[in-house]
Amino acid sequence: MFLTAQDTFYVGVNDHEIDLFEGIYKVPNGVAYNSYVIVDDKIAIMDAVDEEFGDIWIENIKKVLGGRKPDYIVVQHMEPDHSANTLRFVKEFPGAKIVGNNKTFVMLGEYFGTDFADCREVVTDGSVLSLGKHELHFVFAPMVHWPEVMVTYDAFTKTVFSADGFGKFGALDVEEPWEEEARRYYYGIVGKYGKQVEAALKKLSALEIENIYPLHGPALEDDIGHYLGLYSKWASYSPECEGVMIAYSSVYGHTAKAVQLLKNELKAQGCKNVLVHDLIRDDRSVCVADAFTYPVLVLATTTYNADIFPAMREFIDCLTERNYQKRTLAFIENGTWAPVAAKLMQAKFEKSVNITFAQTAVKIRSALSAESETAVKNLAKELTGKNHD
Repeated sequence: MFLTAQDTFYVGVNDHEIDLFEGIYKVPNGVAYNSYVIVDDKIAIMDAVDEEFGDIWIENIKKVLGGRKPDYIVVQHMEPDHSANTLRFVKEFPGAKIVGNNKTFVMLGEYFGTDFADCREVVTDGSVLSLGKHELHFVFAPMVHWPEVMVTYDAFTKTVFSADGFGKFGALDVEEPWEEEARRYYYGIVGKYGKQVEAALKKLSALEIENIYPLHGPALEDDIGHYLGLYSKWASYSPECEGVMIAYSSVYGHTAKAVQLLKNELKAQGCKNVLVHDLIRDDRSVCVADAFTYPVLVLATTTYNADIFPAMREFIDCLTERNYQKRTLAFIENGTWAPVAAKLMQAKFEKSVNITFAQTAVKIRSALSAESETAVKNLAKELTGKNHD
């Protein structure tokens, strides 16, 4: 427990027992489930925590309140890691009201078998709830990243309680750079919904914001423009830096050699930022986030069972389902017989928008040859804007 903005106390928890967030994303440094108490003439709790941490959460609330009772719990997002203790809260603090929108209460009914008709406070987009000097303004943010999501603006402290927006992996008692894990979190959890994030950011742009309190990760209280700028870039699917990322899978090492040759040639042509990911061994969510960071992506893999090698196929699916766009793509395929990987990889992007495909084709028959080495060198020249010699 600690004080954040004026009259606002943190009552969330750190989870170091979890190994996979949502059963997919590795979280070696755990994750935080954030919850806040705003103490005024009336008292509001901002979101609950994961079910397994209900005892600690209730104890934290009671320590802050010192005998007072909360008047409201605001449910901004219905994923169970934020709402699972809602029923327990109501039983622990009878008389308190649940604040949510119509979709919130539909989902509460699905999770708990009750619509909380006797303690519900239904709000609409733009509604205001007064606690005293703290006035809570509710801003709907549907599909960021569930349909019921809303964020809350405390006009007194100029604080946005941002639901899953601006979140990151990692517990709060572990120090690590914000951007890397926030980027991985964004593209993994929210990345499909760029248009919806842009719509929410447009609403928030009308507000004077000094603090952002997400449901995962640290409070953001300095250089708010930096975080808003990053989210705007991520939501628009714009690259963050110059350079090339190469993602590959290799069975016997020959494709890996071609990738190393391409990396060397790109650097020789003046490309300073070249990132290589082994899709078989590297964390998939890191690979996905990095693919959105660079403007150029090279995919190198083998034909496997007359299809794309599984690690590459799954990686491409992760990109396309997150609306991968505004990038240049190049392909390197390897096959001892009947190579089809390049054609199949390109086909998987047929519904993607604003994709430019490199003209240079690199086809390896089993191992690098003089011909395929030349093709790799020509690809490096094309991707760096050099004319072919």
